[in-house]
Amino acid sequence: MSANALIVQKFGGSSLATMEHVRRVAERVARDRQRGCRLVVVVSAMGDATDDLLELLGQLNARPVAREVDMLLATGEQASAALMASALQALGCSAVSLTGWQAGVATDSVHRKASIVRIDTSRILRELEDGRVVIVAGFQGLSADAEITTLGRGGSDTTAVALAAALKADSCEIYSDVDGVYTADPRVVPDARRLPLISYEEMMEMAHLGAQVLQIRAVECALLNRVTIVAKSTFTEGPGTCITEVDAVEERALARAVAQERDVAKLALMGVADRPGVAHRVFAALAEAHVNVDMIIQSQPRDGLNDIAFTVSRDELPSAEEMARAAGRELGAAAVVAEQGYGKVSLVGAGMASNPGVAARMFGALASAGVNIEMISTSEIKISCLVRAQHVDHAARALHAAFGLGQQAALGRA
Repeated sequence: MSANALIVQKFGGSSLATMEHVRRVAERVARDRQRGCRLVVVVSAMGDATDDLLELLGQLNARPVAREVDMLLATGEQASAALMASALQALGCSAVSLTGWQAGVATDSVHRKASIVRIDTSRILRELEDGRVVIVAGFQGLSADAEITTLGRGGSDTTAVALAAALKADSCEIYSDVDGVYTADPRVVPDARRLPLISYEEMMEMAHLGAQVLQIRAVECALLNRVTIVAKSTFTEGPGTCITEVDAVEERALARAVAQERDVAKLALMGVADRPGVAHRVFAALAEAHVNVDMIIQSQPRDGLNDIAFTVSRDELPSAEEMARAAGRELGAAAVVAEQGYGKVSLVGAGMASNPGVAARMFGALASAGVNIEMISTSEIKISCLVRAQHVDHAARALHAAFGLGQQAALGRA
């Protein structure tokens, strides 16, 4: 960390859960400032503040308008920013807090899942020039029609990476309650190991597949702008995990990590006509409702009919089911079935593309563990299996052992 380096640091909700946590983070930031670094610090809402605000809103309105949700949720990050700036000032460190829009973050007009379209860095640069640490409320921005928007769960990660790209920062550090990216969730797999290095593509898959370290859109932004991210712990010292472009000569692991997710729901349209345009009608409606669809399976046609099944996150099931039932009525589906209680376990590794037999080995490991596979999806660097939620942890441990990921990481083969 060289003097006068421009560093973007992001601290998540667990890092700011109490006033003591805020003070500890402020002390860390103040030390970095004393070393001569120019700092932009992005903060999330404290602890469970976002969930608490949603619970309060739910007591008044079971289906609130998305605009009002954004108006409310944006206050959580603003509170964190003001508290952090005040804590730094108490330590004698000049600091200023900015909302997302004061920091120049402009978004599209999609409430609760907005995308950053541009950042005007002029205000941040002025504050840095005046010697201040700039504290930015993450997760939020302003649309072209002057509406407050939020970026979705984990959106502060995206704020940090986007700011690092716009400012051409020397480093982007993401701090949380874990000290990096692991070969599996260490709370579930005891021999999981921290990875010193992981590629953008592998991290994107892991974020998409349920790893909680980084939001997928943040990794996409980092890949697009070639921003190297270092994921570190707020509470311990250590090198963390570097998320970057892996050199072509770097050994590309057959399997890098196991990712898991529990809150998955499955929807199926049964007995729809086997003709062009049916799938488009279903998934166009879901796209318009901003529902993210994951696994998709279409059955073999029989008597001119087939079934279309897909998965969504449990949080998005109400919207997805509403769209699916509307499409089902229009298409004359025999039934629309919605089921909860599913999870997903996935194997990720950039070396899969050039190594045949990975799928067979994975399915064999799950079979030996007595885990039934409900659906499968693949890409060049991952294989995902839908399983019953109660089997997710057992499946993750079985795959981690079958591919020797604990030993691989221990040997330093990143």
